[in-house]
Amino acid sequence: MRRRKILPVLLAFCCTLVITVSCGQQPSDTGTEAPDAADAPAEVDESKPIVMGYSSWAGWWPWAIAEEEGLFEKNGANVELTWFDGYLDSMVALASGQLDANCQTLNDTISFAGEAVNGEVAVVVNDNSAGNDKVIVSEEINTIEDMVGKSVALEEGVVGDFLLNLALEDAGLSRDDVNIENLETGAAATAFAAGQTDAFAGWVPFWETALTREGSKELTSSAAFPGAIPDLLVVSQTLVDEQPDQVQALVNTWFDVLAFMEENPDRANEIMAKRAGVSDEDFGRYLEGTRFFTLEDNLEAFSPGDSMVHMSYAAEQMSDFMVGVGFIPEAPDLEAVLDDQFVQAYAEAA
Repeated sequence: MRRRKILPVLLAFCCTLVITVSCGQQPSDTGTEAPDAADAPAEVDESKPIVMGYSSWAGWWPWAIAEEEGLFEKNGANVELTWFDGYLDSMVALASGQLDANCQTLNDTISFAGEAVNGEVAVVVNDNSAGNDKVIVSEEINTIEDMVGKSVALEEGVVGDFLLNLALEDAGLSRDDVNIENLETGAAATAFAAGQTDAFAGWVPFWETALTREGSKELTSSAAFPGAIPDLLVVSQTLVDEQPDQVQALVNTWFDVLAFMEENPDRANEIMAKRAGVSDEDFGRYLEGTRFFTLEDNLEAFSPGDSMVHMSYAAEQMSDFMVGVGFIPEAPDLEAVLDDQFVQAYAEAA
């Protein structure tokens, strides 16, 4: 089974890696371009926008509302919002210092945090996946046990891989019991749809492509593992240290976005569907698999506990998984990765 050792490559050749990956997946045009590493200033320039990346996930589409409705400006957040067609591209950009903030899952943040040049800190939970991450299988597979010896197309080390691992472990199996075909998530879905593998693991909207294969079906999803896949706003430690007011402004903006979605559902859905590039029908289905996190949900997620609902516990489980399969050499400082001060400050001011 092939395993991608992405972090050593990232650190040694971060600029080259970004260029290589981006050849196949350039950020789409939203009026801003993905930042160039050479443009990073040596000193803090508070007049320069915070460059924040996001990509195609239902829990992150609402950031388009903040841009369209002026909610960043309302909260004093000076933000340049940059869309990435490739999720991996956005993670590499944050880890290599080309972004100040990015939208990422918890497990992917742990993967990159230990070697990120400016550090990585989760400051607010956008949502939990509640069915939007899926394992799709061919017609003859009906149970997790049926997957033994079968090939699975997925992007190693990211969220689909983690979901597959959870499902296998729940059945008393491991990743060694299946044959991983490591492909970019979109390519993995296409390969499965073309009959080249027996299963696919990934997120919306890529599993829609996978399900175009005749006889294919959902075997399991993130709905079976509540709290296991938190989707986050992650900022650099440098931003926390040098411009904490801007981090607070970003967190405050997120809660304003949630309020706007509740008060103006039609307008909010219009903006998000446009950003996602999907039909209204598909958009509604994707939202069903996403549980947006309120302030109370955030406070619970950042609190200590012994279940996956609590991110400190979930982070430990994820770290053990990634170290165990060789994705990272050792766990990062998990306390440094999770910072609830900005959510707490919002709660105190509310």
